[in-house]
Amino acid sequence: MSSRLCVPRTIRTTLSTRPKSIAWPMKRSLATAGIYKLPPPYNEQNLHYTPQSPEREKLVAALSNLRSQLPVSVPSNRDVQSSTSGGESKTYMPSESSSVFAQYRPNSKEDVAAAIQSALDAKQAWQDTPFYDRAAIFLRAAELVSGKYRYELMAATMLGQGKNAWQAEIDAAAELADFFRYNVAFAQEIYEKQPTLHAQGQSGRLDWRPLEGFVYAVSPFNFTAIGGNLISAPALTGNVVVWKPSPSNVYASYLVHKILLEAGLPPNVVQLVNGNAEDITQVVFDHREFSALAFVGSSDVFKDLYVKAAEGVGSRKYRDFPRMVAETSGKNFHLIHASADISNAVKHTVRASFEYSGQKCSACSRIYIPRSRAPQFFQEIKEELSQLKMGPPEDFENFIGPVIHQGAFDKITHAMDEANADSRLERIAGGGYDSSKGFYIEPTIYRSDTVDHALFDKELFGPVLISYVYEDNDFDSLLTTIDKQGGGFALTGAIFATDSAAIRKAENRLRYAAGNFYTNCKTTGAVIGQQSFGGSRSSGTNDKAGSVNMVMRFTAARTLKEEFGKLDSVLYPSNA
Repeated sequence: MSSRLCVPRTIRTTLSTRPKSIAWPMKRSLATAGIYKLPPPYNEQNLHYTPQSPEREKLVAALSNLRSQLPVSVPSNRDVQSSTSGGESKTYMPSESSSVFAQYRPNSKEDVAAAIQSALDAKQAWQDTPFYDRAAIFLRAAELVSGKYRYELMAATMLGQGKNAWQAEIDAAAELADFFRYNVAFAQEIYEKQPTLHAQGQSGRLDWRPLEGFVYAVSPFNFTAIGGNLISAPALTGNVVVWKPSPSNVYASYLVHKILLEAGLPPNVVQLVNGNAEDITQVVFDHREFSALAFVGSSDVFKDLYVKAAEGVGSRKYRDFPRMVAETSGKNFHLIHASADISNAVKHTVRASFEYSGQKCSACSRIYIPRSRAPQFFQEIKEELSQLKMGPPEDFENFIGPVIHQGAFDKITHAMDEANADSRLERIAGGGYDSSKGFYIEPTIYRSDTVDHALFDKELFGPVLISYVYEDNDFDSLLTTIDKQGGGFALTGAIFATDSAAIRKAENRLRYAAGNFYTNCKTTGAVIGQQSFGGSRSSGTNDKAGSVNMVMRFTAARTLKEEFGKLDSVLYPSNA
């Protein structure tokens, strides 16, 4: 077991009580001993926000309070305020495109360089901090997320990112707390991995070192929790992090950082920077100490970053081979078998395709339906869609909200305009959109006459579902088609069936078509600690967020060996 689990040596002080004249950390010997076992992780219970419930009343109050403060100002990192940062940038509410939600001062290249240096200056003290003390910070943060800041985080996610109450609850409250708690457990599991076989007179140990440089974390707009994961996984193992969130959730990310500081995270360990992505990335990728990228976002962007890192390696720019840890795009599928419970499949498909307006990397955007069950499926899905209301997230009755910004709206609606005019496609539902107030797009389903239509490969990241009706007897050959389709992505997929042979056949034939494969469950069904998440092919490095594997990617193991006796002779017995 790692020595970092054994004897804490650091005083844990809060930001409010730490004397400004004394540099962190203060060290002293503590008269405590023992191999500490941290409390087991658990999933945060989801609150339901039913009418007149206490949690709804608290959330309504938080929304009202946040509304009264708009536009909110996001402070700059105290270590990176240079005079060259330029004017303020603004983000707008997706549900009210004319309303400024947040404003912040972009960091310049000089700011980013200063942030990296501040993180590196803090690195030795942070990695020397006993694991128990590092872990305690994130466990305290989990309590702040699920308690004191729950509704403030949710309000920020609802107004800033356009999520309804349920989507904000499972993201900004539950999943964020889950990541903090489970990553602590995963880090402890890593430290406990020690040799169990020793020769007589010898001993071996594993030293789970942090990476030697710094980690660059890049998080997307669609999940507040993802940023928390991308910084907690490396920080728990003693790394320092430069974190660039999406501009579209800059305020929610600021709150996550604020919570960690309140929980006791030393100020320089995680450096939050905002601004032009290309400028920030250039400074990071030009730095010799760049050791890892923790990324969630577009597959095309990650491929460009992968090439950029490879060029840096080729030019001998870095001391290390930078680790590339990424989860990216998906063109995820539902496969309906003739034996399926159609009503159940319909409900799962509506949620998978249209919750949060399809803006999840795991969202279902292509579906294959047997001809014998297609009439029932299409009839029932139209009935289900007719019950869904669309509008701002503050109205709790709304299931469908806006897409994130004008760029996303334009991309999706342009594809819809082409599809609406395409003679090879039948519009089953939706097809309309309106940006007069917010960026609203109707849940839309197209049926293709052929299985090779381009929409089966193109990720739109919006509420658009392409369907194909196959002959029941073509189930086997369809599996090959599904595996080859999807734009080269392989993130999530699902089969709906009651025929066990069909389920096993799909599991086997589609083994590499999805990193997360579900049976009679929607493609957006992963829960931290229960189903780790990630795909391969062009969907990322499949390091599985919510698992020990991802956390281990930010460690650099060292093997230690000690012999207790002396070597009697240079010669071997066979030399006699």
